[in-house]
Amino acid sequence: MTNPVTTRRDGAVFEITLDRPKANAINVPTSQALYTAFAEFRDDPSLSVAILTGGEGRFFSAGWDLKAGAEGEAVDAEHGPGGFAGLTELWDLDKPVIAAVNGLAFGGGFELALAADLIVAADTAEFALTEVTLGIMADAGGVLRLPKRLPLPIAMEILMTARRMGPEEALRWGLINKVVAKDDLMREARALAQTIAANAPLALQAIKAVIKATLPLDVKEGYRLMRSGAIPSYDAMLKSEDALEGPQAFAEKRKPEWKGR
Repeated sequence: MTNPVTTRRDGAVFEITLDRPKANAINVPTSQALYTAFAEFRDDPSLSVAILTGGEGRFFSAGWDLKAGAEGEAVDAEHGPGGFAGLTELWDLDKPVIAAVNGLAFGGGFELALAADLIVAADTAEFALTEVTLGIMADAGGVLRLPKRLPLPIAMEILMTARRMGPEEALRWGLINKVVAKDDLMREARALAQTIAANAPLALQAIKAVIKATLPLDVKEGYRLMRSGAIPSYDAMLKSEDALEGPQAFAEKRKPEWKGR
């Protein structure tokens, strides 16, 4: 059986490709394979940024594998430590993930993209949460994440009507970062990843960890939590060699040499 998930390294950038023709649908083994890839990214200190994309074809991902469901895979099946698609409940991943959405992102495919930190979309991409048409709801993050990213009436409409959202509309609402021609998608995603990866890796992790921990709080409470010692990535950044290297490199007018420690 062909591995549905492949990976590629380019310096500090780790590319993860979901390639399960024809629609990159996700069953339990595919979720577990995605988790293995994301765990490798999480646990390797030489890697700073991940890019997630779909293989060749029309789909980034069609979401849950309905054929597997028809053959007995439960809608609430245990998909492994990272939840559905290996990322949607991977709470201890503090490194940035870019979703390079190459086509249709439906149902759990849209939820997978929403679990990333940044989204670059091809001009052929479309987004939809189709679960309501199947008698279920988007409980792999869609019903939780989308109302935090869109105005509530728009999120309710997307969740309750299953209508498709094109990339320009998604860009207009601030749901994605950029729309590019499909042929340029990976070039643009890689350029963004390299720009991010040029910065101090512990600072990148601290940014993600602090935002994740403080987003529900007001600014005062956010400060309190950030300064409390309860966010390990933030404290590790402050005490790191890189926090000394940055100002020293600036003073010496040279490029910093990040060590990730």
